[in-house]
Amino acid sequence: MTHRETILAIDVGTQSTRALAFTADGQLVDYAQVVYSPPYLSPLPGWAEQAPESYWNWITEATHKLWWQGRVSAESIAALTLTTQRGTVVLLDQLGRPLRPAIVWLDQRRANRVPSLGPFWDPIFKLAGLKSTLRHLQAEAEINWLAEQEPDLLAHTRHYLLLSGYLNYRLTGQYVDSVANQVGYIPFDVRKQTWSSANSFKTRMFPIERETLPKLMTSGSTLGELNTESATQLGLKPGLSVIGAASDKACEVLGSGCLEPYQGSVGYGTTATFIVNSSHYVEPVPMVPPYPSAQPGAFNLEMQTYRGFWMVSWFKEQFAQEEVRLAGDQGIPVEQILEQRAAAVPPGSLGLMLQPFWSPGIRYPGPEAKGAIIGFGGIHTKDHVYRAILEGLAYAIRDGKERIEKKSGVRVQEVYVSGGGSRSRLVMQITANVLGLPAYRPATDQTSGLGAAILVANELGWYRDLPTAVRNMTHKSEIFEPQRTDVNLYDRLYRQVYQNMYPKLRPLFRAVQEITGYP
Repeated sequence: MTHRETILAIDVGTQSTRALAFTADGQLVDYAQVVYSPPYLSPLPGWAEQAPESYWNWITEATHKLWWQGRVSAESIAALTLTTQRGTVVLLDQLGRPLRPAIVWLDQRRANRVPSLGPFWDPIFKLAGLKSTLRHLQAEAEINWLAEQEPDLLAHTRHYLLLSGYLNYRLTGQYVDSVANQVGYIPFDVRKQTWSSANSFKTRMFPIERETLPKLMTSGSTLGELNTESATQLGLKPGLSVIGAASDKACEVLGSGCLEPYQGSVGYGTTATFIVNSSHYVEPVPMVPPYPSAQPGAFNLEMQTYRGFWMVSWFKEQFAQEEVRLAGDQGIPVEQILEQRAAAVPPGSLGLMLQPFWSPGIRYPGPEAKGAIIGFGGIHTKDHVYRAILEGLAYAIRDGKERIEKKSGVRVQEVYVSGGGSRSRLVMQITANVLGLPAYRPATDQTSGLGAAILVANELGWYRDLPTAVRNMTHKSEIFEPQRTDVNLYDRLYRQVYQNMYPKLRPLFRAVQEITGYP
């Protein structure tokens, strides 16, 4: 290895694609970002679709932008990898051409009819009181909606892929994907980290033809070589090794340096997450399996708030037109103005409490869940609402932490915060205070890309094993210690108010759903 060699990690997110170049010690040399416009299309309410080719075009645009910026040369790239959003589905015909727009993970369409689990499994789950949960999971699965609404198209499908599998195909010409990219709405056995057996209940729940699924490879292993056509489009040399990484969230955990079960990875991205890496299979929510970890053979115990830091974008669009204009005039990010104003609001937002369930969950918080804000008074302004959003997300993170601790039996002692929210000092301090734990900000906020690069460095033999690569390539930039007075205030609000909101509001959410039909 020479000091000139770098790793190209491509991070294909929900709202943008980034091409990132990392050195062997985990330093980010440079990166280029392409923001989607729009991130997805909604032909019908609740739908979220995108042309698969668009993702490839954004990758080529980002890589060429990286070369153009001049700090990284294509000749210095030792290998490349990609990490992607989870759960976005792509269907290809026998020639590898997309048959329809990709169904993005944010999509909310549901099947009306779902396949029976058969005379063996149906009675078992009914007796366990889980039949309705499984029916909900089946209704959410893209395969069951496709079988119901687009059966002819499904009959012509020769390759049923996640976005990662599609992009790996574009890179290598092979239908291959990493184990650590797989999700729950396909017949994947998380415990064994392979495709489910033919007689498994998951195969019956999600009846995808086995031969249409890609070959699975261990995360961090070589998937193939960059083919000539793709190399030309990306401005790279053909034959470059393509290393399989993991989903963006799994790479985020790795890139934050969280391999031990006492370390919590907080992700303030489109979905806000609290994740603990574990060598043991644990279901934080019954019947909702953990995700495969970027570390082969391990698992990510995860609790999600589905709309997460998307709520900041929502707030900007709905309430911050004045701040957007001021930020434009001053040439600064609008978040800077919003943070300054929210920082002037006392901790606890003068009693304004927010439940951040702008999108429902599966089994927790539940399919009927909705967002809520309580405690309004005449003194409250939109600055209080903005701070209440940040605090509400932190309360949800704490709830997820406590549920994982209860299931795993391991107490979290420190947290590492990634994603767009980690750039905010206010968010970092609120997180430390609500959780009552030191919150570390990694040296780079591009932790998903770094996690993918760590897997590459290990595969290239630059380090003796993955833990060594993690220790050498991850770095802390700042620590936010919990402030005792605010910790006590947030603890009382969390225990006496936040934890009681959903149980008391749940019957009302169900009534709203019954009356209005939404969601």
